[in-house]
Amino acid sequence: MAEFVRLAEVVNKKKDMRVVSVTVVPTIADCSGRIWFTDLQLQEGPGLAGYAPHTETCLQKLREDGGIKAPTWFNGVVRSEETVILFNLGKTSAPLDIHIYPKSDMAAGTVRLAQGVGGQRVSFPGAVKAEDDIALLAESRECTRNGAAFQKEGFYQYSAAWDSKHKVALESGKTARLLFTMQEMQEGGGTF
Repeated sequence: MAEFVRLAEVVNKKKDMRVVSVTVVPTIADCSGRIWFTDLQLQEGPGLAGYAPHTETCLQKLREDGGIKAPTWFNGVVRSEETVILFNLGKTSAPLDIHIYPKSDMAAGTVRLAQGVGGQRVSFPGAVKAEDDIALLAESRECTRNGAAFQKEGFYQYSAAWDSKHKVALESGKTARLLFTMQEMQEGGGTF
């Protein structure tokens, strides 16, 4: 089981001037195993002003009739460019797993997804072939093509509570089947 340690350091400026940039260089010596650096936060002032707990303490899977609601599936077909609207009946945002099945070969960089009018963008710089299974899995933080790691540029997708819009862009005149899957979420216990 991974063990996380929170470290805090104070950086004092040598002169009373505006900070233009900060460079952080993690240095590890004489150790073995895995090390993760997460949640780097820089803030101004003498006191701790922000703290972000792991969402596991704040969120839980949506419950209905005393049990966890099964994941929701949405199927669709997109030609060239479409906006897909998903209905998330959970009480908060949920990670969104997306499978894209191109119906014909598409050139590198022509398959793109985005939230709303263009935020949270992701694109696939590699070319895709007809009937590939491109999986962008927010739940497990993986991107694969036919089960093998596949490069993406940008962000994993999520579904906002109630309804969320998802822009799907493909090579002009080309078509793909899509499968969106989400586990709707609700607020859990207390945040602390």
